[in-house]
Amino acid sequence: MAALHQIYLETGQKKTFAGAMDWPGWCRSGKDENGALAALMDYRTRYQKILKMCNFSFEPPSDLSELVVVERWKGNATTDFGSPFIILKFDQKPTDPLVYERWRKILAACWQAFDQTRINAVGKELKKGPRGGSRDLNKMIQHLLEADQHYLKRLAWKHPLDPAQEDTDALKDIRRGILAGLTIAEQGDLPPEGLKGGQIWPPSYFVRRVAWHLLDHLWEIEDRLVLSV
Repeated sequence: MAALHQIYLETGQKKTFAGAMDWPGWCRSGKDENGALAALMDYRTRYQKILKMCNFSFEPPSDLSELVVVERWKGNATTDFGSPFIILKFDQKPTDPLVYERWRKILAACWQAFDQTRINAVGKELKKGPRGGSRDLNKMIQHLLEADQHYLKRLAWKHPLDPAQEDTDALKDIRRGILAGLTIAEQGDLPPEGLKGGQIWPPSYFVRRVAWHLLDHLWEIEDRLVLSV
């Protein structure tokens, strides 16, 4: 019997996200529900390839019937801007220690895949957008570091960035911070509020957001890479 995947939908006025609750990072967007679900299917084997790097088993769905929508939410301006923002009912459930270990393995696979893609892209051209926009590789890495720094604040974890660090060292440091923040969450030591009174994110949402953002840019690099012939 085929495995069924629990999916949530987050629908804004201009964009809809479809994401897998149990598979952090497997989350794509479209103009509407059908478009988002189709995009999720389009990326299922790319996601599987990433998890294989750490010998993590993921059985991708063979068709849309194996995607089961269990939560639907109205999105907001952040959704339309291009980021999944809604905290789910699923995220409010207590988390088993085995789930934390699973999250760490999935994050490790995502980080390994990104590092390989980043190394492969060094010194190569990335296609620009139709108006000449889009970040270059160095700016994309800086953007990822700053985003992860912001996400960590939602676990009340302060992680200063060192502008003098090389990218490889900076990425290693922020990842250590992410793992440390998850350890605090696993121990049940998260405060009721984040830094400066900000909202604390449930750990499951935190992991999904971190993994989604990383893979979104990993796949962007792959798609924009201009291969020499």
